[in-house]
Amino acid sequence: MPLVRTGELVTRAADARSAVAAFNIITLEHIEAVIAGAESAGSGVVLQVSENAVKFRYGRLLPLARAAVTAAERAAVPVALHLDHIQSDSLLRQAPDAGFSSVMYDAARLAYAENLAATRAAADWAHAQGLWIEAELGQVGGKDGQPPLDAHAPGARTEPAQARAFVTGTGVDALAVAIGSSHAMTTRTATLDHTLLKRLSGTLDVPLVLHGSSGVPDGDLTAAVAGGITKVNVGTALNVAMTGAIREFLAARPEAVDSRMYLSVGREAMVRTVTAMLRILGGPTV
Repeated sequence: MPLVRTGELVTRAADARSAVAAFNIITLEHIEAVIAGAESAGSGVVLQVSENAVKFRYGRLLPLARAAVTAAERAAVPVALHLDHIQSDSLLRQAPDAGFSSVMYDAARLAYAENLAATRAAADWAHAQGLWIEAELGQVGGKDGQPPLDAHAPGARTEPAQARAFVTGTGVDALAVAIGSSHAMTTRTATLDHTLLKRLSGTLDVPLVLHGSSGVPDGDLTAAVAGGITKVNVGTALNVAMTGAIREFLAARPEAVDSRMYLSVGREAMVRTVTAMLRILGGPTV
């Protein structure tokens, strides 16, 4: 079916009091696994390409983007494309022509005032192009003049009043909030601050996004969605599944050299991970 827009999937999820899952893709196998898992769960899904993934692909966005668009157009479920954690304005400006309907502009490395100004400029440009835009705070709950803190570093928390001022000042469509998850976790041991999430949900009138969801246990994810999270980002969990399956396959078959043999095993492991995550979140159904 045709590509859908990220904003549409998020709106549908919010109306259903569920969350749309956004999976970071790096290879064609990631793309195929996310779509196959979404089809198995009967759920719409977002394919995310991060700036780091573009760097891995020799700095070229279009090869992976074109593969994602082609696969999405042949999917049996709604699929949207999202450009994730973008710091480069040059890369941001490639989004519309590459098939993306949304971007996450990441100026969180900057002090608050600079983050606000940079994100405001990015949001103005994105909206002029018809793009839905997500952002996050850098110095979470901190004061101007302090060094920027990664919004998803351990201990980081989003302060509701500052978040409201940031959303108002930037005009973004969604905000990634720091409530206890961290990027690149390989164990599901994160503990979310649901009291803070309730305050944020009551303070902000834009969709809330949870980054670093690979490290969050099922029960906490379910509670986060009930508490107002409407977009859930997942990346590391796919790589853990793929790498683990490939390691196991090659350990049992050290003579194997045909990459199709172990990549197919890795791809199927990712399909199972995607399907399970989508069933937990209860995202927008077909």
